[in-house]
Amino acid sequence: MGGMADERWVLHVDMDAFFAAIEQLDQPQLRGKPILVGHDRPRGVVTTASYEARPFGCRSAQPIVVAKRLCPQAIVVPVRGQRYREISDRLFLILEQFSPLVEPLSIDEAFLDITGSERLFGPPAHLASLLKQRIFDELNLTASVGLAPNKFLAKIASDLDKPDGTTVIGPDDIDRLLPLLPVTRIWGVGPSTAAKLESMRVSTIGDLRSVPMEQLRRLFGADAERFYRLARGRDDRPVVPDTGAKSIGHECTFETDVGNPDEVRRVLLDHVEMVGRRLRRHGLEARTLSLKIRYGDFQTITRSATLERASASTSVLWRTARELFDRWAASSFVAVRLIGVSASNLVSGDSQCELFPDPERLRDGRLDGAADKIIDRFGRGAIRRGLSWGADPQVES
Repeated sequence: MGGMADERWVLHVDMDAFFAAIEQLDQPQLRGKPILVGHDRPRGVVTTASYEARPFGCRSAQPIVVAKRLCPQAIVVPVRGQRYREISDRLFLILEQFSPLVEPLSIDEAFLDITGSERLFGPPAHLASLLKQRIFDELNLTASVGLAPNKFLAKIASDLDKPDGTTVIGPDDIDRLLPLLPVTRIWGVGPSTAAKLESMRVSTIGDLRSVPMEQLRRLFGADAERFYRLARGRDDRPVVPDTGAKSIGHECTFETDVGNPDEVRRVLLDHVEMVGRRLRRHGLEARTLSLKIRYGDFQTITRSATLERASASTSVLWRTARELFDRWAASSFVAVRLIGVSASNLVSGDSQCELFPDPERLRDGRLDGAADKIIDRFGRGAIRRGLSWGADPQVES
């Protein structure tokens, strides 16, 4: 596939069973065996199930006790968040060598806009092959890659041939492939929406295409237009790197609703740490921090706070996020389907010059700066924050 110069091509990179694969990489005796990454305790959940465990029904966000019942021979290994972030940092350094437009989605997943890359790397499909090989050569891990004209289709493509797959959805493939897929492949179609569509005998994207727009509006209101466009493979959203973003955030969707506030809080902490590091990497500070929470019925709420002053300090961001979460959880906690945090109202980190700087702010800046330099040089495993001890990393697909 050559691709014309004016064609848009988006690449979606999704590491395969990232946490489990790292454990099998670091502990050769685990290779080829079903493993569960998580805390083996009564209320613990599976962070990642290896591909050897998945045929038994094991999956991420599942209670550990359930996964062990499904696969008694599974080996449970503890979460090592620092190690996963170390590998993630190396992964994103590789991605940035292939395109300046890299939009992180999570610790192990990103979009790349590779439009016009032919001069450097050859046709888009060849670039995808080179990227996968570079990841394997440098990290000894595999990734699944989707290549398509937009983000929605690229994400679908990367899911079609896991693990270690490469799938291309070209413009001519959209109407052949998309109608056959289940309607749950569309972003925002969760269990509640899927059940509503099923009652209308709509189970595939092709079925959804046949529903008149007026009926979609009655059923889904503001979401109707998005469902209509995505069902036809239309998605105009750009790939936005951190340097051009109006906000920087991380979020994850659990495969099953999580009813333990402590588990959700641990995931939130990991998101905050990654947001802080990305802000500092690009010399940015945030004036606003927002929390996003989605329930099992797809109701979504947000809670925001304006910081006293713009900041990229992990401790400041975490204190604010924790207060927002705890205030909500104390009065109205219900099982959580998605948790996310974003920093917005971004300003340049060097835009403020103080005559009498705040000592605590200086201390936080020195701590973050020193930690970032050590991590950049030696990897995440070289230093640990007291703030991070005991924190689980985010759930990944």
